[in-house]
Amino acid sequence: MCLKDVSRPDPWAAGVNARELMVSVWYPAAPSDGPRARYMTPAESRLQLTSRGITGVPPDALSMVRTNAVIDATSAGRQHSLPLVVLSPGFTSPRSTLTALAEDLASHYYVVAGIDHTYESFATAFPDGRVTTCLAREAPRRGRAFWEKVVTGRAADVSFVLGELTSAHPAWPGAGLIDPSRMAMAGHSVGGAAAIAAMLADSRVRAGLDMDGSTHARIPDHGLSRPFLFLGKQSNYTPGDEGAVTTWERDWKLLTGWKRWLLVAGAVHASFTDLALLADQTGIDIGAALSGARSLDITRAYVRAFFDQHVRGRPQALLDQPSPRYPEVTFCSRS
Repeated sequence: MCLKDVSRPDPWAAGVNARELMVSVWYPAAPSDGPRARYMTPAESRLQLTSRGITGVPPDALSMVRTNAVIDATSAGRQHSLPLVVLSPGFTSPRSTLTALAEDLASHYYVVAGIDHTYESFATAFPDGRVTTCLAREAPRRGRAFWEKVVTGRAADVSFVLGELTSAHPAWPGAGLIDPSRMAMAGHSVGGAAAIAAMLADSRVRAGLDMDGSTHARIPDHGLSRPFLFLGKQSNYTPGDEGAVTTWERDWKLLTGWKRWLLVAGAVHASFTDLALLADQTGIDIGAALSGARSLDITRAYVRAFFDQHVRGRPQALLDQPSPRYPEVTFCSRS
């Protein structure tokens, strides 16, 4: 669905006086034999592949993929009974790259809203036929100020979407399923970094999860007391290693609530998204020592455990100590 925030201009498109967002909603549904949703449109597939320099597969390949979700399926669940999780993708990536995670959460009785942050993806298709591209990449300098602008803008996007889904006249017909007291966020790369920005800006975000994203929003000295999970690749986020990303160490000291720092051996940046699985299926080597299927299993297990514990209040032993089911996962720090 397309949502339009008329209260603010678009941060990337000069002269555009409203922020338009494409949002997909996954939710538990009654059994249906209806048509399955496609992964992305042909235009999105072409631009996503060519912009990444991928030429070994047909340009429309990703539009031929069918997901496990049924279009406009009848929702299942009691009114105001289901937690809401917002998902934010990495820079240049569309919301569809977190489909496998979204489907898993929805199958466990979450409502999931995936946001395309317009002009921050290689391609976003709108219902009227427009396809926006990644104008944000045209910024002359992409230093600290640029990334702070990205996460601040994404935090505003998230707050707007939360409001649209929980207002008296919500944008989505099934929004009555959502329990507005149980809302949280996860993201990949800068989408994960934006989880901290969103939590700082909006107290409705009860818990946050960063998948392999160097953070940018500065946590105030008094700290952030809501639950937070870092989940990343071992090669970049091992504390104290030369070349390690230091922002997690900076933020760790200011996260004053429940927190975990988990690393996945053999993972690469794409391992926490659908892209690793798609790469395996198309024969593209992304340099991961883990298969896409295995990295997806790990991501789903730990993300779902985190939200089950901190949004549903169901303690999860998986988050207490290393598990023999997932020997690739290391607990770097616990508190």
